[in-house]
Amino acid sequence: MQSPSDRRRLPLFAPHEGGRSAMTCAYRCGNACSHPVPNTSQNPYLGDLIAQAVSRRSLLRSGVVASVAAGAAGVFAAPAAAGENGADTASANWGRGPRGLDFEPVEPNQADQVSIPDGYEQHVVIAWGDPIFEDVPEFDPEHQTPESQAGQFGYNNDYAALLEHPDSRRRKVLVANHEYTSESMMFPAYDEVAPTRDQVETAWAAHGMTVVALDEDRRSGELTVRLGDDLNRRVTVTTPFTVTGPAAGSDLLKTTADPDGETVLGTLNNCAGGTTPWGTILSGEENFNQYFANAGTVTDPDAKARLARYGLSGAASARKWEQFDPRFDIAQEPNEPNRFGWIVEIDPYDPDWAPRKRTALGRFKHEGADTRLTRDGRVVAYMGDDERFDYMYKFVSDKKMKTGNSRRAREHNRTLLDEGTLYVAKFTGDSPASEIDGTGALPSDGKFDGSGEWIKLASGDKSFVDGMTAEEVYVFTRQAGDMVGATKMDRPEDVQPNPKTGKVYVALTNNTARGTGTNAKADEANPRSSNKHGQVLELTERHDDPTALKFSWNLLLVCGDPEDPSTYFGGFPKDQVSPISCPDNVAFDPYGNLWISTDGNALGTNDGLFAVPLEGSHRGQVKQFLTVPRGAETCGPVVQEKHVLVAAQHPGEIDGASYENPLSEWPDGPGRIPRPAVINVTREDFGRIGC
Repeated sequence: MQSPSDRRRLPLFAPHEGGRSAMTCAYRCGNACSHPVPNTSQNPYLGDLIAQAVSRRSLLRSGVVASVAAGAAGVFAAPAAAGENGADTASANWGRGPRGLDFEPVEPNQADQVSIPDGYEQHVVIAWGDPIFEDVPEFDPEHQTPESQAGQFGYNNDYAALLEHPDSRRRKVLVANHEYTSESMMFPAYDEVAPTRDQVETAWAAHGMTVVALDEDRRSGELTVRLGDDLNRRVTVTTPFTVTGPAAGSDLLKTTADPDGETVLGTLNNCAGGTTPWGTILSGEENFNQYFANAGTVTDPDAKARLARYGLSGAASARKWEQFDPRFDIAQEPNEPNRFGWIVEIDPYDPDWAPRKRTALGRFKHEGADTRLTRDGRVVAYMGDDERFDYMYKFVSDKKMKTGNSRRAREHNRTLLDEGTLYVAKFTGDSPASEIDGTGALPSDGKFDGSGEWIKLASGDKSFVDGMTAEEVYVFTRQAGDMVGATKMDRPEDVQPNPKTGKVYVALTNNTARGTGTNAKADEANPRSSNKHGQVLELTERHDDPTALKFSWNLLLVCGDPEDPSTYFGGFPKDQVSPISCPDNVAFDPYGNLWISTDGNALGTNDGLFAVPLEGSHRGQVKQFLTVPRGAETCGPVVQEKHVLVAAQHPGEIDGASYENPLSEWPDGPGRIPRPAVINVTREDFGRIGC
């Protein structure tokens, strides 16, 4: 017989597929993969292009890989068993490799720890509940309150940025997102059917963002919290945000509490982000839909379709926030969901500047936004919509960035993301449909590349989508992409331009729904079904101009077990790479190498951080730098000359875990509940990473 607590949890932790636990799927995205795919359009699907390219390249390489691998056997060898810290301690020699990547790769493992290479050390910088102000109590998991949590580091840290402090070279500034809360692991005796007001308001305070100053030890590189620094700041579900850009004041954003449609309380499900050239932080609101109740009561067909396209359905929400604030009840406040799903911008150096929601960048399940400048100083932001079969976007500003740190320049630059043009991507194949048989067999052209175009959606008050006003394009951007024929992708998450080359890298995490039920069947863009490991795309704008309307693309990685014939590692011999599954976020080191963090590893081992050279003979050689504890996801990451920071999110979030039954002891050890935390990895001599 089920206990009362079991019965309370069953509706939340639904069956699921993939590397994540059912608990993570429930708390993080509201079991998105258990629901029908929101995109029911007939647009093409990028996974088809990729899978076909993999099969084509694999066939071309089949006659040469064996000889290449044999010739390299004296220099490279597959890693042997892991040592105590997870690093390879056998005689395998992976070679020095490019600058910044001279480390022995960590072996895949299931350890309840952060495993790092030999010669490196790690420190916890800050964990959930650590105070950032002097008058805030120390973390007490038995007595967390909304007031204490509002002055402490939030829960489930995702994106992280490590910035210079304006007042001292011996200080840094850490900015971190807090994507979501896992209430049954946070609170004793938590009842998902009937949470208390204190628990709900504590969860509100644990969402959002943290800005905190750090002291840096100049000898070891250890980073410690500087309590009470003037820059320290929490942004939560109740922090006022100013709505800016072309949709500000729209009737679609007006509510009872905000009849002007220009001020929103809080930010939700903040995932990845980016640092702008003028020093502000961009943060993406992702799975906001799960926080709202009673979408099922809506009967108007247009409103119902708009809600469904963003994954809003059903009656009560999982967290029951609507019981304590009517704005989370769609039956009472039908426009409140429209006020989330934006890119938000905060200034970590100006706590008095109200954070903004930038409507010119469109509304969808933003993973994040990353920027580069054009030759004439305009800013271009690249973005992914983290949903199966959804799209990739970019925004090009009208105004140019002003250089310098004057007040005038700063005020000007903090308006750049309000005026410009929003685009969505379309990818094109080049083989006849008759050559696509559903197996991913090689077409006759034998090529592994493609082309694409950026399709205009809106600019200011002008819409380029027939049947939609500009305001509708910005608020219902997914439908706009549907209508112009954008290409469906395998969960486009982080999209970042390489600061060294300008090439854009896209983490496509996975999509097991490909080819199932009524989902898209095989064509040139869809030659393989059930993509559970994901891939990484490399996109080149025409003439290296980020304002271009045309681009080319090629596949860098198709992830998974190197022994799986469907995997591809940029052409590098597959017996000399680390297995990688479910790429999520990407970053670049000072030398232009790509670093990839994973989420939901479907190979049965812990998630990790991986480095990949992009140029020369080592292109595609994936090397694992670290793994996170059991049940955790690798977030962040930050890769600087002497620091690697990762945010270990939801450690111990394994089916069956609860506050009373913790399934991880990280980071505090036996007898303590697991806490999400930011980790700083340095060389033992505080030298340059990978050198």
